[in-house]
Amino acid sequence: MQLFSDAFSIGLLASLLAGTATGLGAIPIFFKKDFSRRTLDLMLGFAAGVMLAASAFSLLVPAFEEQAVLDAGWVGVFTIVGLGFMLGGLFVYATDKNLPHEHFKKGPEGPSSRLGRVWLLVIAITIHNFPEGLAVGVSFGGDQILTGLSVAVAIGLQNIPEGLAVAAPLVREGYSRRYAGGLALLTGLVEPIGGLLGVSVVTFAVGLLPYGLAFAAGAMIYVVGDEMVPESHSGGNERLATWGLMIGFFIMMSLDNVFTFLFGG
Repeated sequence: MQLFSDAFSIGLLASLLAGTATGLGAIPIFFKKDFSRRTLDLMLGFAAGVMLAASAFSLLVPAFEEQAVLDAGWVGVFTIVGLGFMLGGLFVYATDKNLPHEHFKKGPEGPSSRLGRVWLLVIAITIHNFPEGLAVGVSFGGDQILTGLSVAVAIGLQNIPEGLAVAAPLVREGYSRRYAGGLALLTGLVEPIGGLLGVSVVTFAVGLLPYGLAFAAGAMIYVVGDEMVPESHSGGNERLATWGLMIGFFIMMSLDNVFTFLFGG
């Protein structure tokens, strides 16, 4: 058997590549030290739009099309997709409440901790990134290569501006560019862990695939609503961030349809 010839291996590799895109996004800090808040809010809005489109078209729509949901009819919409969706949001909510972490603008959240600020920031970004890796892994379950590639591209695309949004504030606070860039890359490398978990669960328990797709969508949409949109609107650039969100949503929606036309048969 050739290497990476199955959905499991491709899913793991795709989540790794998507995660390393945060390091790619941090590259501009080596050429320019400071980025305006307007730029960062625009890029964060763009990332939020990409995540919303990926959640809707690449995760929820395939979940509704799974045979188990179709067989259950309208009941399956609530008992399978709806249940998985809400559990995804509850997972991020519970993690956010029970792990000590800190955001650049909102400050400390969760239980008190003696960890340094940088590590608290890393935990916050990890809470954010883990569901993204999970989404990539789950989307490759059941040999859904097209769906998986679409989600992986979406996560990689939104990780690029996210990497800059992580590294630029660290440089502004006095950390070296190399340290900030390395930390941005490190935060993305949690995604393969989520990818491994997601693809493992739905590969070896195929019946959980629609739950997994909906769970990943719920987790990502919770992150968008609870973290990304409020953060991008907290610096007085609400309209700019909203346009970024719309552009990101449109681009990812278009890419998803392009993948379908080209590879969907």
